[in-house]
Amino acid sequence: MSKLKFQAQAQRQLKVGENTYLYYSLTDGPLTHYHDVARLPVSSKILLENILRHLHTEHCELSALEAVANSHGKGSSQEIAYHPARVLMQDFTGVPAIVDLAAMRAALVARGGDPQKINPLSKVDLVIDHSVSIEKFATDSAYQENVAIEMQRNQERYQFLKWGQGAFDNFSVVPPGTGICHQVNLEYLAKGVWSQVTEAGTVVYPDTLVGTDSHTTMINALGVLGWGVGGIEAEAAMLGQPISMQLPDVVGFELKGKLNEGITATDLVLRVVQILRQHGVVGKFVEFYGDGLDLLPLADRATIANMAPEYGATCGFFPVDAKTLEYLRLSGRDETTIALVEAYTKAQGLWRESGAPTPQFSATLSLDLSSVEPSLAGPKRPQDRVPLSAMKQAAEDAIKLSGRDDLSQPFTLAGTDVPMHHGDVVIAAITSCTNTSNPAVMLAAGLLAQKALAKGLARKPWVKSSLAPGSKVVTQYLAKAGLQPALDALGFNLVGYGCTTCIGNSGPLPDNVTQAVSEQKIHVSSVLSGNRNFEGRIHPLVESNWLCSPPLVVAFALAGTTCIDLSQDAIGQDPAGNPVYLKDIWPSNAEIAALLADITQQQFREQYADVFRGDDNWRAIDTGTGSTYQFDTNSTYIQQPPFFEPAYAGNQADIKGAAILALLGDSVTTDHISPAGVIPKDSPAAQYLRSHGVAEQDFNSYGSRRGNHQVMMRGTFGNIRIRNEMVPGHTGGVTRLSGEQQVRFIYDAAMAYQQAQIPTVVVAGKEYGTGSSRDWAAKGTLLLGVKAVIVESFERIHRSNLVGMGVLPLQFKDGENRQTLKLSGDEHFDILGLGSSLKPNQDISAVIHYADGSSKHISLLCRLDTEMEIAYYRAGGVLTYVLNRLVA
Repeated sequence: MSKLKFQAQAQRQLKVGENTYLYYSLTDGPLTHYHDVARLPVSSKILLENILRHLHTEHCELSALEAVANSHGKGSSQEIAYHPARVLMQDFTGVPAIVDLAAMRAALVARGGDPQKINPLSKVDLVIDHSVSIEKFATDSAYQENVAIEMQRNQERYQFLKWGQGAFDNFSVVPPGTGICHQVNLEYLAKGVWSQVTEAGTVVYPDTLVGTDSHTTMINALGVLGWGVGGIEAEAAMLGQPISMQLPDVVGFELKGKLNEGITATDLVLRVVQILRQHGVVGKFVEFYGDGLDLLPLADRATIANMAPEYGATCGFFPVDAKTLEYLRLSGRDETTIALVEAYTKAQGLWRESGAPTPQFSATLSLDLSSVEPSLAGPKRPQDRVPLSAMKQAAEDAIKLSGRDDLSQPFTLAGTDVPMHHGDVVIAAITSCTNTSNPAVMLAAGLLAQKALAKGLARKPWVKSSLAPGSKVVTQYLAKAGLQPALDALGFNLVGYGCTTCIGNSGPLPDNVTQAVSEQKIHVSSVLSGNRNFEGRIHPLVESNWLCSPPLVVAFALAGTTCIDLSQDAIGQDPAGNPVYLKDIWPSNAEIAALLADITQQQFREQYADVFRGDDNWRAIDTGTGSTYQFDTNSTYIQQPPFFEPAYAGNQADIKGAAILALLGDSVTTDHISPAGVIPKDSPAAQYLRSHGVAEQDFNSYGSRRGNHQVMMRGTFGNIRIRNEMVPGHTGGVTRLSGEQQVRFIYDAAMAYQQAQIPTVVVAGKEYGTGSSRDWAAKGTLLLGVKAVIVESFERIHRSNLVGMGVLPLQFKDGENRQTLKLSGDEHFDILGLGSSLKPNQDISAVIHYADGSSKHISLLCRLDTEMEIAYYRAGGVLTYVLNRLVA
């Protein structure tokens, strides 16, 4: 049977109320001839429907359909083409993506083409949420002042995005001050079921997406399959290219029982992260099942789904069930949409029913929810869970590991009569999509603040406290519950709506704290309700970073230190000198439930009624007109990138004589590679900005300057905590040239190699590229002249990003690594076999030339995983591939 005939025979009608829809059936028609389609994981069924619906395209074949239908939840090397219904962006990753599209238009015009050929073919929503920085805090005016600073700093970026909204089809911008993209997606943008009007009728299908932020996975709580990709992949998806991937394993995770009194969704997710990291789910889907879901609110599911990048999975998926419909209704979706979601998922076998047969998974895990205990995670990895009762010891161990032994040593804090100590909390932030989307933990934080205030407790003077909700709905229900005044009194005033501390937008510490920490070398900590705590991410002066629930953030702000066992030590004293314990101020489940009942559908509808309009500042931005963007060569925010210039036109030949630019260890994150956070005043990026007349106070952050490749390439591999084994004893983005001893910035070395026309490689250990899906980790690598990255293993998204920019990802084989091969950084590599016969996942030969004149032949695994990835690599990256096709 031809694939077109197969597709036609699968089409069915679905009547919902007065409306009749078309859909491609998984439960009736030709697919029923395959074994156990009904027992496939729901996430696999969504992939199956996606291929079935796109069989008429050149990328989807019956062989892929058959592979998924017969997969029994197990992955394989079968290449599949995934066409997401839409794309979600945040502004840090979205600005460079739209810059690339603008540059593609310019390149197409230069080749005599029509710029209107460059347009998103699927719905794209960009939420401006990553630019607000906590400059002001603990005052009633903090929000207004931070907004004013944000608008002043980012005027040029916002002008560019507004131009893009007018110039490109299918592209919408949610203005600043609205919320975090993932929370806006969960509360408003997602539909559950998507539709498209065709000549035959309205076709309905699962709402699916990819996003330019790794925590796009949060939407899987709503039964919407989605995950984070690099900006490069997202741009390709926008332009009609499918996501090329191998069929993933689906690991089943059973939840049973229920959480005990006082246990939060944050405690649960930290346990889940730990379990799944230990099991190993990188590159896999995780699908949750079991009767424990019957009592697990959708907001708790969102907390778990959000942190899929932290447990390493592509996504953490929850099928649609009654809880999903409850949330859709609460969050203001219309009844027609809700009825369609229910009818469609039941017709397609995508609906979860308690007691139904367990799907077939590649492996299964189980967790009794009653075994979850209060926890934190840190000091630098989200999978390193620490029970609350063990926190004191864990914090002290981290301090000792940093070389400080006298934990009782007092330090002077100017302007106060209280001493600081190692382990003190200098940042306490209720932030991040992970938890601010969850009303239960946000209300718990407010209740704890209210009870603490009644006991006469206050935050310590060295603590910078902040509240950055993920949407304005949070502000509304906290105010309605009467909890915001207590939070304000403890310094947790509203500072902005967006992703703040979690991405390094924590802003400066108070001057006296900065002085004390810097001059006296105090090992200080942060506590945040976020999902990321990698080295150097939260604040350059903060060495230990601990993830925890919002109420625990408040509690540690009151205690002022992480060197405390809050399960039994007093958190402080009341005015009479009596000890106050955490149990004295911890809210009960019944108190939280009573306030949850007061959250209404109307609150959501009011806040999202005019979501794309923005405030007066946004509406006043003048964008200009025109289908092509007029790049300003003097701009320090937006520059035309060179990716479409002849120097980056393709990869056809072997790599000869490549020097090692950096020799790195295990768990190198995209935070280590991609520029993020503040721009250090002595860095190459700072030198560039000064040379263009930018004062230090106006440097802004790397994230805000992602539209300028000149800044970003200078900051690549520039993290203050990165350790290059070529220069032992040094930390930060430094290296040396082969055969030399002089220590220099990695950027300067890369430019020296480019001047000498010497290609370079980066060599590293396991889990290379862990962390956020930052496209600049790959773009910066390319612009520094790196031709290949050779490691022991890759994290999924970064490997894909490297391919998308035309950088070759390679893995050591047969137990070999940089240590067994005795690499010092003075070696040169020949990488062979990259000619026309290259196949997916092929072994290729390399020759290592040592400084003493000897050489060694080794075999490397080429991590171009699909034929499409090889085509992208050959073209010099996915964007050049698309441009070449448009020109042709």
